[in-house]
Amino acid sequence: MSNNIVFSGSLIFLTLADVFQLLGGNNCTGTLTLRSQYSVDKGVVHFVDGNPINAFLGNQKGLDAVYTLFGWTDGTYDFSEGDLTGIEPVIKKSMMEIVLDALRLVDDGRITLVGSGPLHPEEGEEAGAGGLKEDFLQPIKGPNVDYRYVRIEENYSAGATIVKEGNHGKWLWVIADGTVKIIKETPKGAITLARLGEGCFIGTIRSFLFGTYERSATVIAEDDVQLCLLDAEALNQEYASLSEDFKKILLSLDNRFRMININAVQSYVGEYTRELPQDKVVESQFHNNTEFYIIREGTADIIGKGLKGDVNLMTLGTDDVFGKIPFMAFGHEPLYASVMTSSPFQADVLDSAALQKEYDNLSHTFRNFVFSTATNISMTTKLFYHLLGNTQP
Repeated sequence: MSNNIVFSGSLIFLTLADVFQLLGGNNCTGTLTLRSQYSVDKGVVHFVDGNPINAFLGNQKGLDAVYTLFGWTDGTYDFSEGDLTGIEPVIKKSMMEIVLDALRLVDDGRITLVGSGPLHPEEGEEAGAGGLKEDFLQPIKGPNVDYRYVRIEENYSAGATIVKEGNHGKWLWVIADGTVKIIKETPKGAITLARLGEGCFIGTIRSFLFGTYERSATVIAEDDVQLCLLDAEALNQEYASLSEDFKKILLSLDNRFRMININAVQSYVGEYTRELPQDKVVESQFHNNTEFYIIREGTADIIGKGLKGDVNLMTLGTDDVFGKIPFMAFGHEPLYASVMTSSPFQADVLDSAALQKEYDNLSHTFRNFVFSTATNISMTTKLFYHLLGNTQP
């Protein structure tokens, strides 16, 4: 099996349910390894096409090991792609079935929680500025760099400003080495929105679609950093070859990321409005649905399910997409959020099989970019809940 780590992070920031969904949504094949200071044994879960096939934790294996690992609230994980020849496939349930069963077992108290537990702003004196604990924002890492789209490599010393909020630019980088902080200025002071490590992208789809645009945050090197500047023209050409529906998906995901960032900042400065829309209704047909939709008329609010009450995550409009995206998951609908729609409202079902095939045919760099977008949406949603003093179930 390969030791090629393509994704890693902290269970304090992304829960095991989140990690399973990211791996499942991207049809990953490889090995997820988990470690915790509260366990003498490491956990190992093998995935094929996004579904767990076997797992090991001490003397436990299969589903027993997986369910025990869902009790880990503190620790680290890394995922390595690689051939799983010789691994016996003993788990027959799908990724989503396992996640739902495990969360229910946790709620019922049938899975023992191990660790310091999820972090909340109201935990008091240990929190940093704005209610963020120092260890909440653990660096995340993405897949290895694909050098076919790299134009040049750039080096920055620790503390250097790579991107300045408010400046204009059109560059898109992927981090080859080191860690950066994404910082947003607010009336209450600066807030760190994310810490990104190797394999993560700096910049959004706007970098290669719309030319020069205003940067919405500052990027600072935490240590010595090596960046790979990507060929925007090549990425633009690949984007141009995609179907119109796939293009709209990418733009809609970028829109989600932008809106959840805005909500996180508003929550940080105390300006987030918690009220749910009064002129919309929850559409039962979209709840826990396996379909994928594109909005043709009206608006849809995505209502997150927090343990302290529902949260309005964002409002989607014409040409935005919602539902079960076939090639990714990031902790929104259909599992962790419901959909409230305006009247009138119209949405068409998209061809998930065709879109999955199109995703599979993307270049390695473009797939990594889409994967990174999903990870960013997921981690910023967690930050948003954290700043509200709320958590996802």
